[in-house]
Amino acid sequence: MLSVKEVPFHRTHITEEEIGEVVDSLRSGWLTMGPKTLRFEEDFKGYLGVGHAVSMNSCTSSLHLALRALGIGPGDEVIVPDITFSATAEAVCYTGATPVIVDVEEYTGNIDIGAVERAITPKTRSIIPVHYTGQPCDMDELRLLAEPDGIYLVEDAAHSLPAWYKGAPVGSTGDITCFSFYATKTLSTGEGGMAVTACDEWASSMKRGRLHGISRDAWDRYSKEGAWFYEVVELGYKYNMTDIQAALGLIQLKKLERMWKCRVDIARRYTEAFENISDIIYTPVVKSDRISSWHLYVVQLNIGALCVDRASIIEQLKLAGVSTSVHFIPLHIHPFYRDTFGISGKDFPVAEERFKRMISLPIYPGMTDTEVDFVIDTVISTLKRYRR
Repeated sequence: MLSVKEVPFHRTHITEEEIGEVVDSLRSGWLTMGPKTLRFEEDFKGYLGVGHAVSMNSCTSSLHLALRALGIGPGDEVIVPDITFSATAEAVCYTGATPVIVDVEEYTGNIDIGAVERAITPKTRSIIPVHYTGQPCDMDELRLLAEPDGIYLVEDAAHSLPAWYKGAPVGSTGDITCFSFYATKTLSTGEGGMAVTACDEWASSMKRGRLHGISRDAWDRYSKEGAWFYEVVELGYKYNMTDIQAALGLIQLKKLERMWKCRVDIARRYTEAFENISDIIYTPVVKSDRISSWHLYVVQLNIGALCVDRASIIEQLKLAGVSTSVHFIPLHIHPFYRDTFGISGKDFPVAEERFKRMISLPIYPGMTDTEVDFVIDTVISTLKRYRR
């Protein structure tokens, strides 16, 4: 008899190590961007093996400043997938460019290469592939489309730390790659983000842009080596990370792969268990030449084999003690994108159909074996109860 009565959709993995590092920041007096933020950037770029890591207060900010560093603005087009969080397209709108929304692959939910190819015009300046749920997109195919026309690839890697594409870590090979450290992510600083790149010029642009366009960071100006004088050299924003956030990141980065292995194990157990009801639930497909971070475990229901809809299944799971979510409501359903860009579900048949079937199950470090078993048993019993 299982002792668990309820499993939340997410539980942040915070230990005494993170708490101690945050307390140390508070005692140091460095509450804003300071030495720990710089250490976090250094450790992060070392982990990925990249030239520059620029910390910010969110992945959204990172995407915005990445596009800005590339000179993207009014009159330009940026291709984005329909299934993503709104921040991906939102960042494009911040620059004054136009997000061109395209459909996704049926089995992975990642951006569809054929749809991208059809969407490219002389105005296309960038493509933002979203590594959905943590599985890398088809980056080689995207580069073949992008490079001949000088189109930049700005990777939305909010889900994919750590993940690997053909043996290379996501973030180590793109033009600019942007990560999220939001509370539910695989590495959490509460709120936060990071943009990584090999290009000195783009990194410098993002560093200026994150702090009001000032020529020097707060650390440079207020440390004992600094000076009071600074110059605003361009229009900037208030996008910097703080040392309190970086303190969390420093500790979480050290145990990142240990936490990832917990997610891998949970995903494996889910997939093996649901093979027994494969007529009513479809488990995630990961392509053989890549490794997922398993930020999300998204199943699809065979609605035709059930006597109720997806919303009813979510409600029944909640009543039984399993909290779930849906990732994501496609962009074409949101009134802003639908009305501003004149799009509808018929333009995105795969995303439209996936959305009706998707459910995200709990997956995070700290889930006990009993909790995983509880989720499995509850999902199976609920779906069997509503099988036609």
